[in-house]
Amino acid sequence: MQIRELDLKELETAYEVLVQLRNTLSYKEFEDLIYDMRHMEYKMIGIFEKATLITYAGVAVQTNLYHKRHLYVFDLVTDVNFRGQGYGVMMLEYLKDYAKMGMCENIVLSSGFMREDAHRFYEKDGFVKKSFLFVKTL
Repeated sequence: MQIRELDLKELETAYEVLVQLRNTLSYKEFEDLIYDMRHMEYKMIGIFEKATLITYAGVAVQTNLYHKRHLYVFDLVTDVNFRGQGYGVMMLEYLKDYAKMGMCENIVLSSGFMREDAHRFYEKDGFVKKSFLFVKTL
């Protein structure tokens, strides 16, 4: 098993797992957005068993007035064939160390209001619900 950053040559591999979370996202949209997010130092991190991507996390160190310097987790998903085997917990542990190395004060993420299993997973790891996210479509 290996945890490492994915490079741009591995976008198709990343997409195969990510689409299980972001199922309305086409590959072309994914590719375009990944290139757009490079300016924010968006990193694709994966847990691999040999050449198989098991868990994907998309993260960036960010700074704002509310959370100060923090690691923002945009995406975290384990392939459906490997869920319940501890890979998500393993990724969170890796991300905690990654955030500490980046001198972050905390880890921040957003989760859809209907994803109760995900909420329990994060709360079990010590995450606390702190705010609501509002979105207005233009």
